[in-house]
Amino acid sequence: MWLNEQKISDAAISQYRKLLRKSIPKHIVIDGLFDLSKLDEVVKVLQQSSCWQTQKHTYFGLYVDDKQWQKANKEQRFVQRDVWLRNALSANDTNTSHTNNINSNIAHDFLAYLRGNEFMPVLSRIFNVTLTDMHVADPAINTNYFRLGPNDFVAEHADDSPGREVCMLLYLNQEWDAHTGGELVFAGKNDQQISIPPLHNRCVLFDPSTEGSEHWVNSLNTKYADRFRYNVTSWYWSE
Repeated sequence: MWLNEQKISDAAISQYRKLLRKSIPKHIVIDGLFDLSKLDEVVKVLQQSSCWQTQKHTYFGLYVDDKQWQKANKEQRFVQRDVWLRNALSANDTNTSHTNNINSNIAHDFLAYLRGNEFMPVLSRIFNVTLTDMHVADPAINTNYFRLGPNDFVAEHADDSPGREVCMLLYLNQEWDAHTGGELVFAGKNDQQISIPPLHNRCVLFDPSTEGSEHWVNSLNTKYADRFRYNVTSWYWSE
């Protein structure tokens, strides 16, 4: 069981819905939604450096290569971060121990769980909309792990897309220091920004089509050069 059942009781779901109605943008923050011991095992997998590859987006094109990135000016660049490579351990590292390969399964299992028939109905209940992957061409690419280092960035952008109803951000940062940075910031209403620290097992759910849902990530403090900010990002569509 990945979920903390106390966080998905009928009373809890009712409270989430009330908070969604009052918030701008339409969002909620749930701490402790998932089983902590399982998430800690996921973190161990994510800390293996061989599993990551740099990803870059501009406002004019996603997943750009180095040549396109160099052509884009600074104002056009909005994402530089690392994306988790799902098959890195099994396919690319012949020296990986059997234990590590077994452990890596929990990271894969969690991604599958987040698009499965237990978790998606929970989101459907919270947002009062039927979420489905029926019309999503490649559901797997819409749920993955990402990490940010001190030289990376996620500039202001919107996640709205036709049919996209819910965005989920889950943070996997153990013992996160308040001075490290890396806060998620929503534009909010009338420039009243909302800042959310990326604490371990903190889940942020939001409707990307609502007012003030444009967001960015504060830069990491360069004093913590050895730290990474880890999270899962997942996007969901309606019928």
